[in-house]
Amino acid sequence: AAQKMLRTRLTLCLCVLLPVATAFQAAGPVGMRLLNTGAQVVSRSRPRHDTRHTTRMMGGGFGFGATKKDTFKYTGTQRPSLWPTKLKPVPSNIMKPDYAGKKNGAPGGHNHLKFPWDIHVNTEEDIAGIRQSARYAREVLDIAGAAVAAGVNTEDLDILVHEETIKRGGYPSPLNYHGFPKSVCTSINEVVCHGIPDKKAILKEGDLINVDVTVFCNGYHGDCSEMFCVGEVDDKAKELIQTTYDAWQAAINICKPGVKYSEIGGVIEDFIVPRGYSTTRNFCGHGVGTVFHTNPTVVHYKNKINNGVMAPGHTFTIEPMINEGDHKNVMWADGWTATTADGGRTAQFEHTLLITEDGVEALTAKTESSPRYWWEQKE
Repeated sequence: AAQKMLRTRLTLCLCVLLPVATAFQAAGPVGMRLLNTGAQVVSRSRPRHDTRHTTRMMGGGFGFGATKKDTFKYTGTQRPSLWPTKLKPVPSNIMKPDYAGKKNGAPGGHNHLKFPWDIHVNTEEDIAGIRQSARYAREVLDIAGAAVAAGVNTEDLDILVHEETIKRGGYPSPLNYHGFPKSVCTSINEVVCHGIPDKKAILKEGDLINVDVTVFCNGYHGDCSEMFCVGEVDDKAKELIQTTYDAWQAAINICKPGVKYSEIGGVIEDFIVPRGYSTTRNFCGHGVGTVFHTNPTVVHYKNKINNGVMAPGHTFTIEPMINEGDHKNVMWADGWTATTADGGRTAQFEHTLLITEDGVEALTAKTESSPRYWWEQKE
């Protein structure tokens, strides 16, 4: 009787756990963190993806792993690629991250970080390496941004980023990361993040685009992104971009040793909500350095999550995605592209940041030759 009862309990456990495991496996390449009271399921190597705020497209939509008939109700003007893509080659003499040659693109990580509040402290040698990669990322981002114009397609931007990264002896970090097929993320209008470059994604006058560049060089990643306007944009677009930038800067300004990472999100929400905007809740900033995505997790909304305390030697990103409308988003069948659920436009900025003894340094800060926004030109 005891053995029969044990078998029954094991069967019940499997009935519960196997569907959960299958659901995680089916979640695709976008990283997942489920935040529950008193518990976290952590994927350190990828950005946080919380299904409570996302409708995932299962089936419809062209692109990677999609069905032939596109039945998905897109929320805005953007559409996925109709064609498969091959990974662009990288010269053999260039150092590559561990995921570059893997079929599934799965990266390694910081195995010594057992909890969300465990954060790698970089050595002086590490910081010098991250600083160099961050500088290259800034240079490549500026070059890509200068190429943004009506009539340019995002595949052209991908080719440019790929070539400019290789010129600097670097590897474009997004390439084959968990299978991502391109060397840069290009997110237009309602695309929140992780837009896949495509020949048919042709920029039009009045579009907004986020270009997200990460360079891996000599064992270190440097990560940054900015918004670019295609020609003249409307006043609401300008307000969205400047509000996102100002909220991002306000969050950076509180960073110093002893500050909790959980404080960042409150600063951002306190800035944007009174102005009528929302902050995306299911993608996050992250630690960066020898690993592309690691601890800490940096969420961009008010929270009390114990993701650690800032200390000298920490390197991480802050990258809020701010929306004209609701914070909810939908996923395309490619498993990467997230768009606002209501079709509203969205904006994002990102720096690789270093906590110093007395404050913070933006390692991907603009150089003297970097393009300036309209509000910066007035200063």
